[in-house]
Amino acid sequence: MSYVVFDIGGTKTRVAVSKDLTKLDEVKVIKTAADFKTGMADIEKIVKEICPKKPDGFAGGVRGILDEDKSGIEADSILADWAGRSIADELHKISDVPVLIENDSAMAGLGEAVYGAGKGMDIVAYHTVSTGVGGVKIENGMIDVSSMGFEPGHQILDIDRTVLGEDIQPTLENLVSGTALGRRFGVPAFEIPQDDVVWEELAGYLAQGLRNTVMYWSPEAIVLGGAMIVGDPCISIEAIRKSTVEVLDGFVECPFITKAALGDDAGLYGGLAVLSQSKGDSN
Repeated sequence: MSYVVFDIGGTKTRVAVSKDLTKLDEVKVIKTAADFKTGMADIEKIVKEICPKKPDGFAGGVRGILDEDKSGIEADSILADWAGRSIADELHKISDVPVLIENDSAMAGLGEAVYGAGKGMDIVAYHTVSTGVGGVKIENGMIDVSSMGFEPGHQILDIDRTVLGEDIQPTLENLVSGTALGRRFGVPAFEIPQDDVVWEELAGYLAQGLRNTVMYWSPEAIVLGGAMIVGDPCISIEAIRKSTVEVLDGFVECPFITKAALGDDAGLYGGLAVLSQSKGDSN
């Protein structure tokens, strides 16, 4: 048995093969092509290399807002040429099997909930804090049902407008993402020293967003991933926990908050989880 999983990001594309849906046997990483046809050709080359025979399943995540039938993305500022194209159809031509697609953040959250830091928990909230802020609610090892997906990074937080000024929406993403931080400081986030007070401030902003997560999703655990959390420098997980307890102010108990455990492979493990579920449904 051979199963192919993928994770198409704005910068890199990861493709892997698994024999048993429990671990990744081989992972290939390439630069994501801005051109859709080139991107598909790149993936086809890797798939034929790591899985020369017809795979038994094919699934993965892609950045951006998915279209209604989850065959591709409706729009994306980075992968503009990919928008409106059927990724599922193109990958079906490569593999001759149905292709299952989810949002990349949702796939990463599923991977962490089933195989990683949230394993064993019934309700897991996952947030990735990187160039943007994404997230997903996982319930009983499955991506929760939604009509439009999940966009926690776009929630409005009523924080002092002197942080962003009057012209930028005070969203969680505009407050804590690496892109936003770089815009405010004029240098990439990773160049700001860990001892700069801004990292403590970011923990406070993020805690306000997590307060909403707790109130709306009532998770047993919150798993945080992305370069702003697991990178160096980073927003301290201890500071995030402390600030979240403070903003909840005893109204409800703060759930377990932890770092993601699967690193860049989280989305690929999410693909394994989706294929495992689909295999179970077909039995």
